[in-house]
Amino acid sequence: MSGRQEVGTPTRIRTVGVEEELLLVDAETGAPRSVASQVLRVARRRGETEEANDDVGGSLGPELQEQQVETDTPPEEDLGMLEIELGKWRQKAHAAAGESGALVLASGTTPLPVRPQTVDDERYAEIAEQFGLTASEQLSCGCHVHVSVGSDDEAIGALDRIRSWLPVLLAMSANSPFWQGGESGYESYRSQVMTRWPTNGPTEVFGSGEAYVTHLNLLTGTGVPLDEGMAYFDARPSRKYPTLEVRVADVCLDPRDAVLIAALARGLVETGARAWAGGTEPDSVSVALLRLSMWQAGRRGLSGDLLDPLTHRPRTARDVVESLLSHVAPALDATGDTERVREGVERLFTHGTGSVRQRAILAEEGRLDRAVVRLAELT
Repeated sequence: MSGRQEVGTPTRIRTVGVEEELLLVDAETGAPRSVASQVLRVARRRGETEEANDDVGGSLGPELQEQQVETDTPPEEDLGMLEIELGKWRQKAHAAAGESGALVLASGTTPLPVRPQTVDDERYAEIAEQFGLTASEQLSCGCHVHVSVGSDDEAIGALDRIRSWLPVLLAMSANSPFWQGGESGYESYRSQVMTRWPTNGPTEVFGSGEAYVTHLNLLTGTGVPLDEGMAYFDARPSRKYPTLEVRVADVCLDPRDAVLIAALARGLVETGARAWAGGTEPDSVSVALLRLSMWQAGRRGLSGDLLDPLTHRPRTARDVVESLLSHVAPALDATGDTERVREGVERLFTHGTGSVRQRAILAEEGRLDRAVVRLAELT
């Protein structure tokens, strides 16, 4: 499918689905546990894995390391239903993990020290061989939002026009302050870990679906990434679904925050697609400047200045988030999401991001292992 819609043509509400990567930790000590294979055997027996589910979305599956699993939700138009599905699949993951004495933890990185163990899978083994320490030390958990699109060209048209706004989603989702048992100094250290991959980060302006495919072919033709699945861009057209996949967010401690990120991602894609359909040119800001913006978002979260997506100069996090809300306001109004999003934003600024809450719980517990168990219970 390709081509532009006529400006003003009524369209149905875009569906949105969420993939969450979750850590597996010991129920007593909070230490990471290499039990994903056992957990997925339980889930398979219960009919909760992808091969047992004929529907799109709604399953438990593997990730790169044995200390993590992934959940996904079915695509939903209604955010209330999306929140229910997120809670349901977290609970299913929790129940399956419990049979191995583990808990699931929604954190972008594991707070306690870990030596990751790669899942026994041919492709993952090839990744480990190709990327060495980058792969063997990789244990991070993101929240990936899939927003439906009508064509490849619409997906790229929206992608070209949301690039500058994606660091704001990272700042709002920041939930990885600790690394290998210590304070990282970042609100999202996961975002730093991901920069080790050579295909991670913001993208240039492509202009069309065809140009994007040409770019992917150039990358895979180098022999560095194994395949298109290793295009770990901040956002990308999905290989499996007719969606634009927004990949910048940390997995959120509170599922309500994940719904907030999903709502804003949908608002951005709808706003970008409308601009593309109307012939509005995208911001030509450089990839280098976008990398700085993403670094600042990961470093500061909502606790300091961010780079303004329009001027690319420092502004308070509150002002930048308000700019995002203004930017997507017509899209949020059209889907009836405005009040829910406003409430979610106020909750973040009142109670803090996941990173703020992780540090607060550590201060209360006095020990990182006890804090991890409590965070898993909150998950």
